[in-house]
Amino acid sequence: MAELMVDARSVRKRYGSNEVLKGISLTVTQGEVLCIIGPSGSGKSTFLRCLNHLESINGGRIYVNSELMGYREVGSVLHEMKPSEIARQRMSIGMVFQRFNLFPHLTALQNIIEAPIGVAGMNQDDARNLGLDLLKQVGLSDKADLYPFMLSGGQQQRVAIARALAMKPKLMLFDEPTSALDPELVGDVLDVMKSLAKAGMTMIVVTHEMGFAREVADQVVFIDNGQIVEMGTPKQVLDNPQEERTKAFLNKVL
Repeated sequence: MAELMVDARSVRKRYGSNEVLKGISLTVTQGEVLCIIGPSGSGKSTFLRCLNHLESINGGRIYVNSELMGYREVGSVLHEMKPSEIARQRMSIGMVFQRFNLFPHLTALQNIIEAPIGVAGMNQDDARNLGLDLLKQVGLSDKADLYPFMLSGGQQQRVAIARALAMKPKLMLFDEPTSALDPELVGDVLDVMKSLAKAGMTMIVVTHEMGFAREVADQVVFIDNGQIVEMGTPKQVLDNPQEERTKAFLNKVL
């Protein structure tokens, strides 16, 4: 039996009186790829940000690699951890955002090795070798010394993926990583993600790319209005949805 990498239990999140997540429960086993689909504003990205405690939760529990994320439980009461403790937990979780968020004053290679050196304490030579290997992995061996403004959007996003991989995460989170890209640049980024999935990386991907979800996902979850409406294999959810809300959504996007 593969080990559980993510175990989200009845996760709730609200902003003021607006409840954005209304009791989300799901599990992801080691090496599995989960794609989350749904309309804009349904809570997909919020849920992803809760997984590594970029957003605190108002109810439920999130376990990553059997460790309660962001909180210490005393009795049945949750106490939020110190920022330094949360930062330690996040070291095993890589995240790639819609916007690339690269440091504009650093080259592609410098962006990748910043955290291994500054956070993990890796020496310069080892970090440089790691960074060059990761650039090769994402197809950008010749771009090491270029600054973000010299790269296309797709290239910047691949550097962002390499940067997340530099900390050797056990789990990768992708928040609509292709939504800010021109259509012709999407394929290169998806190819990198496919190769990660093939290599056994555990991944949770919020995406509008249904072809990618169909090809790569082990599970697809359709979220609407802060709730899971339907979940199952790509064949079940994308090709044979049971819920009317899922059917209506897929009719618009497929």
